[in-house]
Amino acid sequence: MTQTNNRFLDEIGRLMNDAAGAAQGVKREVDTVVRNQAEKILRDLDIVKREEFEAVKDMARLAREENETLKARIAALELTLAGSEPNGI
Repeated sequence: MTQTNNRFLDEIGRLMNDAAGAAQGVKREVDTVVRNQAEKILRDLDIVKREEFEAVKDMARLAREENETLKARIAALELTLAGSEPNGI
C-alpha cells in the first residue's frame, strides 16, 4: 500500500511539474504576443522613441541658445549704428 501511495504521489508530482512548465511556456508566449502587439500599436500611432525625442529636444535647446546669442548681437549692432548716425537726420 505504501509503495502504491508513493507511486501515486510521484505521478501527481510529475504531472504538477509538467503543468507548471507548460504554464511558464504559455506565459512566455503570451508576454511575447502582448509585447509585439504593443509595439505594433505604438508604431501605428507614430509615437517617437525616447532617444529620438531627447535628440530633438537637444536640437531645440541649441537653437534657442543660438537665437539668444544672435538677438544679443543684433541689439549690439543696432546700438552701434544708432550711435554713428548723424544727429541732424
